[in-house]
Amino acid sequence: MTDRIVPCLWFDGDAEAAVGFYVSLLPDSRITAVNRSPVDTPSGPAGSVLTVQFVLAGRDYLALNGGPAFSFDEAVSFMVMTEDQAETDRLWNALTADGGRESACGWLKDRWGLSWQITPRRLMDLITDPDPARAGAAMTAMMTMGRIDIAALDRAVADL
Repeated sequence: MTDRIVPCLWFDGDAEAAVGFYVSLLPDSRITAVNRSPVDTPSGPAGSVLTVQFVLAGRDYLALNGGPAFSFDEAVSFMVMTEDQAETDRLWNALTADGGRESACGWLKDRWGLSWQITPRRLMDLITDPDPARAGAAMTAMMTMGRIDIAALDRAVADL
């Protein structure tokens, strides 16, 4: 690990599976180490996977098999800036599959309960437009969406 600050994600025994899935989604992602516990712990016996070190889109992370004491909530999420609708749809579909849950305004939870914001760069461009009418129209359109629809955003601002 080369980053000085490394976010640690707490899992209940399935850190290696979650990390394997996450690194399959984005370029510049890989598992760098799987570390096994040298002793029995409350989260597993000696020899079980304790931590998984990984790089996700060029940033260092650590996944910890800490047991059932804590779970993810929306206070922390991963925001992925997408380039187009195809990338938005690919990530959305992958992350909501197998038990993930869609939410509003580009938010979702994956099957482990981790919150993600799948956010097209076009959305950010539109809602920060210096023209308040365009920014407002884009924001109003976005508020009606689960998965972000770039074409619908463009239609919302087309006549302004």
